Amino acid sequence: MNILDEIIAHKHTEVAERKALYPVALLEKSTYFASPVVSLKKYLLRPDKSGIIAEFKRASPSKGVINQYASVERTSIGYMQAGASALSVLTDEKFFHGTNNDLKAARKFNYCPILRKDFVVDEYQIVEAKSIGADAILLIAAALEPVKLRQLAQCAVSLGLEILLEVHNAEELAASMNEYITVVGVNNRDLKTFSVSLETSLALASLIPSDVPKVSESGITSAKDVYTLKKAGFNGFLIGETFMRHSRPELACAEFIRDINIFKP
Repeated sequence: MNILDEIIAHKHTEVAERKALYPVALLEKSTYFASPVVSLKKYLLRPDKSGIIAEFKRASPSKGVINQYASVERTSIGYMQAGASALSVLTDEKFFHGTNNDLKAARKFNYCPILRKDFVVDEYQIVEAKSIGADAILLIAAALEPVKLRQLAQCAVSLGLEILLEVHNAEELAASMNEYITVVGVNNRDLKTFSVSLETSLALASLIPSDVPKVSESGITSAKDVYTLKKAGFNGFLIGETFMRHSRPELACAEFIRDINIFKP
């Protein structure tokens, strides 16, 4: 069992517990449930933005604790002031030390697209995402059968949410792409070995439909990386650890975006 299998097994148990504690009828009464969604796709394509999806992540299975005590309010506001296109907020507690309250806090202080970064296995989590203020959800091809993934994507669209489909290879992309997908993300991290290579994104770029924004995830550490990925047609760059390992992630993000703006290959 690799780490993804372990996470997914735990997620099924967690969702069953949350359904009992917070029924759908209760989630639908949330202030955010009826709020309009901010389009991740549109923000990624805006020329006045950097394309950076700046992530708030306290820990990860591969790196352990990264930044346990960062302020969601200060970090998320700083990310957006720095010129990020969107926010990504980890809400998985067991493996990433995140909470739904982290996303609620980010929503309270920012008008921008917010991706709920979690491991979606059930429609309940999509209703939950809407209730805490998310604009988009992550669907991981490696964790879902194509039929189930399409059902979840259709559910998200019915609630007005957008979908970032995460793939690791051409086989996952071919099997999982469907009419409900808004954005495709290529994760450069091998789930079995945790090794990271931008070559994964570069190899898949031409296989992603041209009308779907492309996001590269993991292993992006420099303005040169962003330039290389932009040349290959990528619109978005999901960056978490590079920022979060600093005591002030928002300042690291601002410096990174300044580097992008002045980078000359």
